[in-house]
Amino acid sequence: MRGGIIADGWQPETGMERITRFIVRWLITAAAVWVAAQLVSGIHLKGAGTTLAVALVLGLLNAYLKPLLVFGTFPLLIMSVGLFLIIVNTLLLATTAWFVGNFTTNFRIDGFWDAFWGAVVISVVSFLISRVFNPKRIARGVVGR
Repeated sequence: MRGGIIADGWQPETGMERITRFIVRWLITAAAVWVAAQLVSGIHLKGAGTTLAVALVLGLLNAYLKPLLVFGTFPLLIMSVGLFLIIVNTLLLATTAWFVGNFTTNFRIDGFWDAFWGAVVISVVSFLISRVFNPKRIARGVVGR
Protein backbone atom coordinates (compact mmCIF):
# COMPACT_ATOMS: atom_id res chain seq x y z
CA MET A 1 0.00 0.00 0.00
CA ARG A 2 1.48 3.30 -1.06
CA GLY A 3 1.77 6.01 1.59
CA GLY A 4 -0.07 3.98 4.21
CA ILE A 5 0.80 1.81 7.12
CA ILE A 6 0.24 -1.90 6.81
CA ALA A 7 -0.44 -3.67 10.07
CA ASP A 8 0.77 -7.17 9.27
CA GLY A 9 -1.16 -9.79 11.18
CA TRP A 10 -3.39 -7.36 13.05
CA GLN A 11 -6.89 -8.61 13.67
CA PRO A 12 -9.64 -7.01 15.71
CA GLU A 13 -10.21 -8.46 19.16
CA THR A 14 -13.04 -10.96 19.43
CA GLY A 15 -15.61 -11.01 22.23
CA MET A 16 -14.01 -14.10 23.74
CA GLU A 17 -10.62 -12.37 23.76
CA ARG A 18 -12.11 -9.36 25.57
CA ILE A 19 -13.68 -11.59 28.20
CA THR A 20 -10.47 -13.56 28.68
CA ARG A 21 -8.40 -10.35 28.92
CA PHE A 22 -10.88 -8.96 31.49
CA ILE A 23 -10.62 -12.14 33.60
CA VAL A 24 -6.81 -12.13 33.47
CA ARG A 25 -6.67 -8.43 34.45
CA TRP A 26 -9.17 -9.11 37.25
CA LEU A 27 -7.00 -11.93 38.63
CA ILE A 28 -3.88 -9.76 38.38
CA THR A 29 -5.65 -6.99 40.30
CA ALA A 30 -6.83 -9.54 42.90
CA ALA A 31 -3.25 -10.75 43.38
CA ALA A 32 -2.03 -7.15 43.73
CA VAL A 33 -4.75 -6.34 46.28
CA TRP A 34 -3.79 -9.44 48.26
CA VAL A 35 -0.10 -8.45 48.22
CA ALA A 36 -1.01 -4.92 49.37
CA ALA A 37 -3.04 -6.36 52.25
CA GLN A 38 -0.03 -8.46 53.27
CA LEU A 39 2.45 -5.56 53.11
CA VAL A 40 0.40 -2.61 54.40
CA SER A 41 -0.65 -3.13 58.02
CA GLY A 42 -3.66 -0.81 57.74
CA ILE A 43 -5.33 -2.79 54.96
CA HIS A 44 -7.48 -5.60 56.33
CA LEU A 45 -8.68 -8.25 53.89
CA LYS A 46 -10.26 -11.60 54.71
CA GLY A 47 -11.07 -14.36 52.26
CA ALA A 48 -10.63 -15.11 48.59
CA GLY A 49 -14.19 -14.10 47.75
CA THR A 50 -13.69 -10.67 49.28
CA THR A 51 -10.37 -10.32 47.45
CA LEU A 52 -12.08 -11.04 44.12
CA ALA A 53 -14.93 -8.64 44.96
CA VAL A 54 -12.49 -5.85 45.88
CA ALA A 55 -10.53 -6.45 42.67
CA LEU A 56 -13.74 -6.33 40.63
CA VAL A 57 -14.92 -3.05 42.18
CA LEU A 58 -11.44 -1.51 41.90
CA GLY A 59 -11.20 -2.61 38.27
CA LEU A 60 -14.58 -1.11 37.42
CA LEU A 61 -13.72 2.16 39.15
CA ASN A 62 -10.41 2.25 37.28
CA ALA A 63 -12.19 1.62 33.99
CA TYR A 64 -15.03 4.12 34.39
CA LEU A 65 -14.20 6.69 37.07
CA LYS A 66 -10.44 7.05 36.71
CA PRO A 67 -10.56 8.59 33.20
CA LEU A 68 -12.92 11.28 34.50
CA LEU A 69 -10.70 11.98 37.50
CA VAL A 70 -7.59 12.14 35.32
CA PHE A 71 -9.31 14.55 32.94
CA GLY A 72 -10.59 16.70 35.80
CA THR A 73 -7.20 16.88 37.50
CA PHE A 74 -5.13 17.19 34.33
CA PRO A 75 -3.51 20.53 35.32
CA LEU A 76 -2.39 18.99 38.64
CA LEU A 77 -1.04 15.95 36.80
CA ILE A 78 0.99 18.18 34.49
CA MET A 79 2.34 20.34 37.34
CA SER A 80 3.29 17.28 39.38
CA VAL A 81 4.82 15.46 36.40
CA GLY A 82 2.25 12.69 36.84
CA LEU A 83 2.80 12.11 40.56
CA PHE A 84 -0.72 13.31 41.34
CA LEU A 85 -1.88 10.06 39.72
CA ILE A 86 -0.89 8.34 42.98
CA ILE A 87 -3.46 10.50 44.77
CA VAL A 88 -6.08 9.56 42.17
CA ASN A 89 -5.27 5.87 42.73
CA THR A 90 -5.47 6.44 46.50
CA LEU A 91 -8.90 7.99 46.11
CA LEU A 92 -10.08 5.05 43.98
CA LEU A 93 -8.80 2.51 46.52
CA ALA A 94 -10.46 4.42 49.38
CA THR A 95 -13.71 4.55 47.38
CA THR A 96 -13.44 0.80 46.81
CA ALA A 97 -13.01 0.25 50.55
CA TRP A 98 -16.02 2.44 51.29
CA PHE A 99 -18.20 0.68 48.70
CA VAL A 100 -17.20 -2.88 49.61
CA GLY A 101 -17.39 -1.95 53.29
CA ASN A 102 -21.11 -1.28 52.84
CA PHE A 103 -21.61 -4.98 52.05
CA THR A 104 -19.04 -6.78 54.17
CA THR A 105 -16.70 -6.27 57.10
CA ASN A 106 -13.99 -8.35 55.39
CA PHE A 107 -12.25 -5.36 53.77
CA ARG A 108 -11.19 -2.22 55.56
CA ILE A 109 -8.55 0.47 55.18
CA ASP A 110 -7.62 2.33 58.36
CA GLY A 111 -6.62 5.71 56.94
CA PHE A 112 -5.27 7.87 54.15
CA TRP A 113 -1.65 6.73 54.38
CA ASP A 114 -2.69 3.08 54.37
CA ALA A 115 -4.74 3.74 51.22
CA PHE A 116 -1.83 5.70 49.75
CA TRP A 117 0.73 2.93 50.29
CA GLY A 118 -1.81 0.30 49.27
CA ALA A 119 -2.39 2.15 45.98
CA VAL A 120 1.36 2.31 45.39
CA VAL A 121 1.79 -1.42 46.09
CA ILE A 122 -1.21 -2.36 43.93
CA SER A 123 0.11 -0.25 41.04
CA VAL A 124 3.63 -1.68 41.21
CA VAL A 125 2.54 -5.29 41.69
CA SER A 126 -0.07 -5.07 38.91
CA PHE A 127 2.54 -3.60 36.58
CA LEU A 128 5.08 -6.34 37.36
CA ILE A 129 2.60 -9.21 37.06
CA SER A 130 1.26 -7.76 33.79
CA ARG A 131 4.78 -7.80 32.35
CA VAL A 132 5.04 -11.54 33.08
CA PHE A 133 1.44 -12.52 32.33
CA ASN A 134 0.39 -10.19 29.52
CA PRO A 135 -3.46 -10.23 29.47
CA LYS A 136 -3.69 -9.55 25.74
CA ARG A 137 -1.17 -12.27 24.83
CA ILE A 138 -2.93 -14.75 27.12
CA ALA A 139 -6.32 -13.90 25.61
CA ARG A 140 -4.97 -14.46 22.09
CA GLY A 141 -3.47 -17.79 23.20
CA VAL A 142 -6.67 -19.00 24.82
CA VAL A 143 -8.76 -18.19 21.76
CA GLY A 144 -6.14 -19.78 19.53
CA ARG A 145 -4.94 -16.92 17.35
